[in-house]
Amino acid sequence: QVQLVESGGGLVQPGGSLRLSCTASGSIFSLNAAGWYRQAPGNQRELVAGIRTDGRTVYKDSVKGRFAISRDNAENTAYLQMNSLKPEDTAVYYCNLRTNSASFSDTDMGLWGKGTLVTVSS
Repeated sequence: QVQLVESGGGLVQPGGSLRLSCTASGSIFSLNAAGWYRQAPGNQRELVAGIRTDGRTVYKDSVKGRFAISRDNAENTAYLQMNSLKPEDTAVYYCNLRTNSASFSDTDMGLWGKGTLVTVSS
């Protein structure tokens, strides 16, 4: 059973940076698209960023220019570098793997990690 384990969340001041990591326990990572999603209290889960096996990326409009998703297939790991963080970025961030051809817009499909909390506050 493949598992995804996220790390890197925490408390950061507005304007600060964090880097989230997601490591897959199995060998399927390189064959699948990876994504980061987030869910704030009272809100639905939403796509933050996604990356295909060939490196093509997609981003939520509000994080473009501030966040960067990347992947290291040799390490079975996906990353989310988050800069210029804002209070509205506060949420639980979830890592996801899905079939490479699948749309990132489906917020239920694929394999999910348990999430890591990011809190942006002074």
